[in-house]
Amino acid sequence: MSTEYLPLLLAVAPVFLTVGAGWGIRRVGWLSAAADTSLLRVVVNLLFPCLILDTLLGNRALDQPGNLLLAPAVGFGTVALGYALSYLAAPLFGVREPRQRRTFAFTAGIFNYGYIPLPLIQKLFDHGDQRTSAVLFTHNIGVEIALWTVGILLVSGASPRRAWRHLFNAPVVTILLAVALHFSGARGWLPGFALETVHRLGAAAIPLGLILTGATFADQMRELNFKANAADSLGACLLRLGLLPLLMLALARWLPGPIELRQVILVQAAMPCAVMPVILSKHYGGDPATALRLILATSAVAVLTMPFWLQLGLRWIAP
Repeated sequence: MSTEYLPLLLAVAPVFLTVGAGWGIRRVGWLSAAADTSLLRVVVNLLFPCLILDTLLGNRALDQPGNLLLAPAVGFGTVALGYALSYLAAPLFGVREPRQRRTFAFTAGIFNYGYIPLPLIQKLFDHGDQRTSAVLFTHNIGVEIALWTVGILLVSGASPRRAWRHLFNAPVVTILLAVALHFSGARGWLPGFALETVHRLGAAAIPLGLILTGATFADQMRELNFKANAADSLGACLLRLGLLPLLMLALARWLPGPIELRQVILVQAAMPCAVMPVILSKHYGGDPATALRLILATSAVAVLTMPFWLQLGLRWIAP
């Protein structure tokens, strides 16, 4: 396992290089802060919905009841659990101010569910059939729903009476629409040019999202003070890379589900914080500096902890 780790890190290097590109173009003035809001709206309301449609339409994993129901439920449940535990634990690490506490929970509670785990799953488990990768996508339906419902409600601090304004957003509506279109056979009857357009637009979602993340990094890094805020970074690492992986591996060990889903849970357990909270917290009234600090801290420490959790998990779920 350890001898394969360097190639796995190299497989996700383009992600970090794209973030670095966003950081660079902000520093040289090619991308102004004034453009962020409009670009983020394009990503959230157009590009990500296209990516969701392109991923789900015709995906065979949706034809299996277990993958259609259990995998999304696990994705939703593990993220919701992460949010709850992180919110409850935040005061233990000195995070008491409401906006910072909400952002701490929003960031520490969700794992990286696409950029890093996909190449790891392809390397470790897919052997030409892409079965585990397909289950990752269905699992991520639940993650997306948790992110865009519970997560946005959490970071925005909205009251339950106003929750509907955050629950019914473009990604969630698109997920529901995509499932309905899938079972109507839309991949077969939609015009080819329409599917190609959706594919091309969806392909731009992750790169542009990462560029915006890098630009936000550049803005916030000037204000970062890890020494003055070491407690929240330590807390995020203990939760995201310590307690939560242990709970998720226990789920993978004893869940009466297909091996592919257990493999997905294993890999997700080892992940650092997702990167999207840094731009979503800015958009929805959170504290981007806190989100950035936690993301950078957990990403750095995960370089050391990922092999440990992967090795432990592989032993736990072995037949």
